Amino acid sequence: MASYLIESFDRLPFGGAEKARRYATERYRGAAGRNWYECDPTLRFLMRRHLGEGFGWAEPRLRDMGALMGGPIAERAEETDRNPPRLEKYDRWGRDISEVVMPPSFEAARRDIVATSFTRPDFVAEAKRAGVDPAPMGVAWSYLLDQADIGMACALGTGGDMVVGLAELFAPDDVRARVRELFAAGEMSGEAAQMLTERSGGSDLGALESTASREGDAWRLNGFKWFASNAGGSAFVVLAKPEGAVDGVRGIAPFLVLRERRDGSRNGVRIRRLKDKLGTRSVASAEIEFTDAEAFLLAPASSAGEGGDGRGLARMMELTNGARLGISMMGLGCARRALVESLCYARAREAFGASLGAQPLMRRKLAELIVETEAVQALVFDGYLGRPRLRLGAALIKLRAARLGVTAASDAIEIHGGNGYIEQWPVARILRDAQVNPIWEGGDNILCLDVRRAVERQDAHEPFLERLDRAVRGAPGGDDETAALVGQSIGHLREAIEKWRGLDRNVAEARLYPLAQYMADVYAAALLLEQAGWERADSGDDRKALVARLYARSHLADPGPLRGIDDPADELERFDDLADGAFTDD
Repeated sequence: MASYLIESFDRLPFGGAEKARRYATERYRGAAGRNWYECDPTLRFLMRRHLGEGFGWAEPRLRDMGALMGGPIAERAEETDRNPPRLEKYDRWGRDISEVVMPPSFEAARRDIVATSFTRPDFVAEAKRAGVDPAPMGVAWSYLLDQADIGMACALGTGGDMVVGLAELFAPDDVRARVRELFAAGEMSGEAAQMLTERSGGSDLGALESTASREGDAWRLNGFKWFASNAGGSAFVVLAKPEGAVDGVRGIAPFLVLRERRDGSRNGVRIRRLKDKLGTRSVASAEIEFTDAEAFLLAPASSAGEGGDGRGLARMMELTNGARLGISMMGLGCARRALVESLCYARAREAFGASLGAQPLMRRKLAELIVETEAVQALVFDGYLGRPRLRLGAALIKLRAARLGVTAASDAIEIHGGNGYIEQWPVARILRDAQVNPIWEGGDNILCLDVRRAVERQDAHEPFLERLDRAVRGAPGGDDETAALVGQSIGHLREAIEKWRGLDRNVAEARLYPLAQYMADVYAAALLLEQAGWERADSGDDRKALVARLYARSHLADPGPLRGIDDPADELERFDDLADGAFTDD
């Protein structure tokens, strides 16, 4: 039954019950409140594939996680967005306490997520005892969480692997023991932050000014970080230049700074202010000042002047590819949520005598959203679960996934019309949140420069192209045209890379963006063909082959002089197959 009053205008001569039914509130059920595992056939398909015989053990747990993320976590995310963290700067005597106060909705969500996480040490051990690889379940956990709240994902995951991994290698014994205590619930417990960015910019790290001075087996760190997320954490990886080091990238070293000193007193970490951000309000981002903060070098010690072996930043950046995959998953989470909200709304909203989802133009848009989202899903899952991991993978995947999160959210707002622009509906927050993903862990230009480094220094395109060839070999029979198109595109991509390597240096840099986009296009098309082969073997179905064909036609085929207007209308003729295979309405 409706929970709202029937108004007098519902009884006007040109109104009536039939028209009022079209915008009855109870008809507009979006993503929240659903089980996000059960309503996602694509996730179930990938879990069957990657878990193999362990799927039976895993599925009840995946189903429970889907209910948690689509229910309480999604609901609390909206509450936290309306009531974000606040800074308690001083106590009653005016002493600087720099305490971040998180809203109850955040704390309740974090408590439930950490307690049930598929990445926590006790769960990983339980899965291994059952003979199940926990890695695919950890990826599914991130995928579901990111549909609810990428800010929470950032708060839980920022820098945890860096803190734990580098502390185990380089921290003094007593400090290492303290880090183990802090991260007893796992690296994704929300205790860490990475503090890189200064006012000189997040990308030009060589220009940073924070300075560390040796003090026994510890260091004194002073400086000012301009944008630090999860500022309420307990353990930070901080970039600084040891006193006497060269003023450039090779002079940078990573340091561990804990909220408390060894003796239990408060460390010299002060929060200037919290950032008033466009989105991701559930993660507290702040300006952080270090004043004689106790710090520990996270690199092999050499001379005091160098503060390490000169590879501190490079070693830390090696861990950045994992962080870039995390941001890619956030982009995918935003896109998936935008897609589900769009399908729900289009099925419920009526205009011109039919539902929006029955209109040809709307079907074209929804089909495009489905295909692009599943292409990015293939990329992200391959980035996490493909072996061996591709050196080029993280940069290319983030380039595509982060941008799709923004464009899909924008499309979702358009599909909702004016309602989509209103904060009371769910899609405005998706766009506000998604907009940060192209910035975090390197914008498009920085990603392209990483592609250049990987190709020039490591010939990373060779294993990348081998991966594409292997994927296409897994394509199902019966659609030789798509397989031939993707195979031909791999050959053209190889030619493009070799041509690019011979360009003038400045021209080559300017051409990095279209080259990287081309790589991502062919990568996604090849993976979709591989998935189509899996699906054919698993169920005999050809839906993924349809997705691969539509994607390849859009991204790789020559549209001809008619710009594809005369192409077969597969997206319309088989729209129900596309939509039902993307989202099941329970």
